[in-house]
Amino acid sequence: MSNLVVLNLGKGDLHNGLPFVTAWLPSPNTPQSRQITGSLPTAPDILDLYRRWQLLYELLYQARSLTIRRRQPQPIDEDIEIDDSDVTHVCDADFYEVSQELQNRIDTWLDSEGFSNISRQLYKQLDSAQEIRVIIQTEDNQLRKLPWYTWRFFRDYPLAEVSLSPLNFEPGKVVQNSAKQVRILAILGDSAGIDIEADKRLLENLKDAQTVFLVEPQRRKLNEQLWDNQGWDILFFAGHSSTQVDGGSGQIYINPTESLTITQLKNALNEAIARGLQLAIFNSCDGLGLARQLADLHIPQMIVMREPVPDLVAQEFLKYFLTEFAGGRSFDVAVRKARERLQGIEGEFPGASWLPVTFQNPAEVPPNWNDFLNEPESPTDSPQPIRQPTPTWSRQRGLWRVLLASLTVTGLVMGGRAFGLLQSWELKAFDQLVRLRPNERQDSRLLVVTITEADFQLPQQKSRKGSLSDLALARLLEKLESYQPRAIGLDIYRDFPVDLNQPQLATRLKNSDRIFAICKVSERKLNEPGISSPPEIPTERQGFSDLVKDPDGIIRRHLIAMNPNAKSACATPNALSAQLAFRYLKAEGIEAKYTNKNQLQVGKVIFKRLQVPMGGYQKVDDSGYQILLNYRPVHYRSPVADTVTLNDILTGKVPPEAVKNRIVLIGVTAQSDGDYFPTPYSAGQEIYQEMPGVIVHAQMVSQILSAVLDERPLLWVWSQWGETLWVWGWSLFGGVLAWRIRNSLRLGLAGGAALGVLYGLSFGLICQGGWVPLVPSALALVVTGVSVVSNSRIQKVKPNVSYD
Repeated sequence: MSNLVVLNLGKGDLHNGLPFVTAWLPSPNTPQSRQITGSLPTAPDILDLYRRWQLLYELLYQARSLTIRRRQPQPIDEDIEIDDSDVTHVCDADFYEVSQELQNRIDTWLDSEGFSNISRQLYKQLDSAQEIRVIIQTEDNQLRKLPWYTWRFFRDYPLAEVSLSPLNFEPGKVVQNSAKQVRILAILGDSAGIDIEADKRLLENLKDAQTVFLVEPQRRKLNEQLWDNQGWDILFFAGHSSTQVDGGSGQIYINPTESLTITQLKNALNEAIARGLQLAIFNSCDGLGLARQLADLHIPQMIVMREPVPDLVAQEFLKYFLTEFAGGRSFDVAVRKARERLQGIEGEFPGASWLPVTFQNPAEVPPNWNDFLNEPESPTDSPQPIRQPTPTWSRQRGLWRVLLASLTVTGLVMGGRAFGLLQSWELKAFDQLVRLRPNERQDSRLLVVTITEADFQLPQQKSRKGSLSDLALARLLEKLESYQPRAIGLDIYRDFPVDLNQPQLATRLKNSDRIFAICKVSERKLNEPGISSPPEIPTERQGFSDLVKDPDGIIRRHLIAMNPNAKSACATPNALSAQLAFRYLKAEGIEAKYTNKNQLQVGKVIFKRLQVPMGGYQKVDDSGYQILLNYRPVHYRSPVADTVTLNDILTGKVPPEAVKNRIVLIGVTAQSDGDYFPTPYSAGQEIYQEMPGVIVHAQMVSQILSAVLDERPLLWVWSQWGETLWVWGWSLFGGVLAWRIRNSLRLGLAGGAALGVLYGLSFGLICQGGWVPLVPSALALVVTGVSVVSNSRIQKVKPNVSYD
């Protein structure tokens, strides 16, 4: 059995370097294995050299008018600059000079300090007299194109051969055909301009081989043969083929009018592989795209041509390879000998020995020719391929670890959340998202009349008791009612009767169905008796002014209704905001009612009651009928509605149309009154500025009206299960990132990008009224990622594996 070296290049490339390179050397005779880690620096100049090699290769063959097995001209990379002198003066010396320069640069790159430990251990552990399979794992198409066999290592080890492999693979089912001959399915496709008869003669003369030829077949015929019950050992194709510019896929031309991709043959090829297909040979041009797709099907061995291949080179390689392979050489040595023999025709066909490239599945042992002829061995006698530490079963185990870590972290995060440990963080994150929302227009259905410090000094206020004298209030209400507002809300405490000198004011307060006044519910826990409404206002036109503060004092909730104590100074069940909104909507023919599920319904809108746990709220008092307060975002210098002062009204500066059919709220904004409250917008302003109570009530009235009349969304949250799934999804995402990205810098950047996406989604949803768990998701993402990274480092230390 040959020695195996698997060189995993990770996720890097020539432009960004290869920060995590792993060489794995299993011992063929013992369970011991050796793993060495290293890195490779950036080397974009290697890619430039290879592109120049490609260009000169193309120009040389065009100049010699040599027939190649390609149906369409190869598109030239847009990054390559072509000098006219290159086209007219290209010669063999230029080509060989670039070839030598590319070979030397690859040697220098692989001699770099970060890779030296791997190189040193390869020379130390491997015997140059033994056969060695070197499999390079990478998903980067540019790295796959490099002539790896020009590396000095392969010059020092004459029985070593290099193959390519994707990063992900899995062992196939070991199946041997019962036939006594090697079964070959030979597809001779579109032969326009090329000679594939030579290929056919070579296959016909093979000893111990049963070859079925499909000459320019139709797709249906080819599909039927691939499904043959006896199975095939070797699949051979000769004709025209091509690879997409990005290297991701290829196609073969099976006849003059039809071309197929591997994807179009996927089911049939899977069946052929399941029935024992071991080797695919594509003796045609630009085969890397075909090999990439076939590798995804886990076919054990493949041979393709990396560039456009001249007709004679394709024929000579097939002859040399089949001679060596059928003569008893191992697969890898047969490929190397055949490739090296092509050097003898490079006088006519420059670069011929660089064209063949093999793909192998590291989990499979390459068969010899005689293996195809033997009777099936028992499972106990058949050679079992040595498994690399990272095949599918290991990847599945890694996925299970990620899954377990994500579930564990999600459970811990949601458990801590349920105990209220994250509540303050979530509320601060909520405030920040709310402040970022774009501003909305003011609510034109409202007008706010403010009592300022200057209004305290008005002549009408000389005999004031409290914030507003009877005289000033009488003239204000007289003026406002003459303008026909729809409702008037008096956000000023007046728990005393009107002075006997103002009988008209008393009558107005008692009889006008437009005027609503506030009271304050008693607080037993705080030993506050409460404040009653003006005695002239009947209970049905009273509204409580109580606001619900969060533990940090910020107003984020809207208390719509409650069941007050009958003996309380304030016995009304509805808030002032609800009374005013319901009055306005009643004039629109819209009634408020409670459903049989005790949910408040206004028109078609259900105001879903806040009941903890709900969103970021886990440990708060949710008594009464509370909802989340969806503030109308406006600049702090421009309140939710038009604002005028008491003096503006009394002096006639406000036109009637500014009042008609509106809800008018009257409240004090003078700093000396102290009726100010912190809101989510307070910390985000140029200066920390609290919101006057009358403006807070205006926000609440606007929320109800906008939800019912404008379909403006109320704030909503998912169910507990929905939020848990959301958090778990981000936890799982963080774990997968940490599992797949080994480079710390890239992982940090990817993690930062993931957090940015999470924040962006949370902001987008809050703009639509959705409050989703931002802090728990971010915490779960980060903690899961850290735990997976820590676990991966621990798992690197395993028995039977030594690290150098």
